[in-house]
Amino acid sequence: MASQSITTDPSLDITACDREPIHVSGSIQPHGLLLIADALGTVVAGAGDIEGRLARDWLGMPLADLIDQPVDVLPASGAARPVERGGRRLDVALHRAGELIVAELEPAAERPMAVAEMLALLGGYAAGFERAGDLQALCGRAAVAFRELTGFDRVMVYRFLDDDAGRVVAEDRAPQLGTFLHHHFPASDIPRQARALYVRNRTRTIPTVDYVPQPIRPAAYAGTDLSDVAVRSVSPIHLQYLRNMGVEASASISIVKDGLLWGLIACHHHGPRTMTADVRAAAATLAAGLARQIRAKEEAETYRERLRLRAAEDVVVPKLAGAVGLPQSAERVKAELREMLGGDGFALVHGRTLVCEGRCPPRDALTEIAEWAKARGTEPFATRELGAAVPAFAEFTPWASGLLAVPLIEEGGLLLWFRAEQVEEVEWAGNPHKSVALAPGETLSPRASFETWTEAVRGCSRRWTLEEMEAAHRLRRAFHDAYQARTVRELNAKLTRALTDKDALLEQKDLLMKEVDHRIQNSLQLVSAFLAMQARSAGAEVADALREAQARLSAVAQVHRRLYRDDRVETIDLARYLEELAGDMKLSLGEAWASAMTLDLAPVLIPSDRAVNVGLVMTELVINATKYAYGGEPGPIAIGLEQYRNRLRLIVADSGHGKSGTNTGFGSRMMGAMVAKLNGEIEHADNRPGLRAILTAPIEEG
Repeated sequence: MASQSITTDPSLDITACDREPIHVSGSIQPHGLLLIADALGTVVAGAGDIEGRLARDWLGMPLADLIDQPVDVLPASGAARPVERGGRRLDVALHRAGELIVAELEPAAERPMAVAEMLALLGGYAAGFERAGDLQALCGRAAVAFRELTGFDRVMVYRFLDDDAGRVVAEDRAPQLGTFLHHHFPASDIPRQARALYVRNRTRTIPTVDYVPQPIRPAAYAGTDLSDVAVRSVSPIHLQYLRNMGVEASASISIVKDGLLWGLIACHHHGPRTMTADVRAAAATLAAGLARQIRAKEEAETYRERLRLRAAEDVVVPKLAGAVGLPQSAERVKAELREMLGGDGFALVHGRTLVCEGRCPPRDALTEIAEWAKARGTEPFATRELGAAVPAFAEFTPWASGLLAVPLIEEGGLLLWFRAEQVEEVEWAGNPHKSVALAPGETLSPRASFETWTEAVRGCSRRWTLEEMEAAHRLRRAFHDAYQARTVRELNAKLTRALTDKDALLEQKDLLMKEVDHRIQNSLQLVSAFLAMQARSAGAEVADALREAQARLSAVAQVHRRLYRDDRVETIDLARYLEELAGDMKLSLGEAWASAMTLDLAPVLIPSDRAVNVGLVMTELVINATKYAYGGEPGPIAIGLEQYRNRLRLIVADSGHGKSGTNTGFGSRMMGAMVAKLNGEIEHADNRPGLRAILTAPIEEG
């Protein structure tokens, strides 16, 4: 279908799905049974044909008698022992919903696969995943494996994108079916609360979309949280959505990577089909292995890209040496620079001097773009939509949709990479922009068309990757080093004519550099020493407070040390900073605590001011762990740092007594202020045993 211009009314509300309480459906699917017991284990409500399949007088009976097993301690996995009723075996799962105990029962497989057979099958699939050469090949193997495991007509590997829309990256299907491969689905197709449930409940099945929901009775318990229940009735909107797709039965298996929803295994069947509990458990296990392989493949791709960029740098940097000025340096390496960062064009703007390579805007346009770029600041930046950022530059879109600008502060020059417009044909499963209007009291219904709708996305270039931005920072440093080398050569040439002045100037230069490098560090170390001295002569309570203040001061001091060892004042490597901060804390806490503290930190580039806040939060979390986790005695503390898209996660976990009470001291108030300043959130979870504190925050502001 050809691209077309359409109008969408932004005032229309299409977020009703996001507000639907799907975890409190008040009913279940009829193939299963539901029993709800109070804290004493007495059944107070249920759903489904309990009288015909379990017991006639079930209400008020002990739950343990109905399912032939105790319920005082629930299994961690939720899976309990099956029961036999009427010659048919029923799988049992137990969950907690607040103070209530929820038991769900569903028909077991007539001929369940033996454990050894299932393990062998999963092992074969896992070996196939490992042999995949890249991420696309891995997803293709996964689609085939999950279709063989589940027996569904169509199995798709669905990946979430940065804007929460999704794309089918792999598919295995019956030959007579059309394809959804490479189709995009708008974010509204999987509402926000549904995505949250997919992380909590990793598998979900709908044996038939035409089922009649079985309500919870008595109705007073219809509000019970069924988030963990596999036989929970699903949204009528979703059922209609599946009918519109021509799907009779469906199943979903979550792909959760590093605690976040990476994508789904979406299974469709054009007739009734169930997926028993043993197959769901196998599918969840296989999906966990797939998530680990996805992470490995993504990290391998990142590593290969970094190797490529490093190799290109090794070619560029030596050529910068020996040039007599910035224009000559750029002239020597312009072709390599353009190719290194994947630009269609490259330009150096240095005053009225221009050095160009490849497809670049006209001379006057280059000057305008350079003036705009310089006004943005001194740090490298990139955009893939220059015309959208500055409408006046929209006329340059054919050859300059993408821009990466690297200011060279010392010499007043500007390195510019351009990427041409890349008209992208995005295939949607239906029109994603179609407006939805609701009359008062009318219920939102899903879209009925899933025919391929092609949208031409204009005004954009290929994205600039994080690895390319890191390489741009290193290039700036290489130009800076080359500039310094030229400066030193010129200075030496002049100073050879006046040896006395040369020695004095070099000595003064070294003195000034050392003074700048050490003055702030020495001042902070002096304050830290005063605090330590005061702590030794103070009472126990005051000494603890002073040591905590010393640790917080160390968090700030470490940033200054890193800043004055590197020329990148605006950003630092958070992993290296936290590692050095943890090293200071180990020295302060002593050998016993130091040996119990472990680090797993992924490299994350972060603005310096935000690094201070993250360091203070980590300091407070470690202080809390040393004070409360083990009653003051040394014990294991694990510190982790991860990056997911544009957010970071700092994790401090212990294996102690867990959280008790609500802290409102200075440290807690300060940590709350730091988290708010980061525009982040902190979550405390059960580490089983111990406490797991997770700070999640954007890497950059805005």
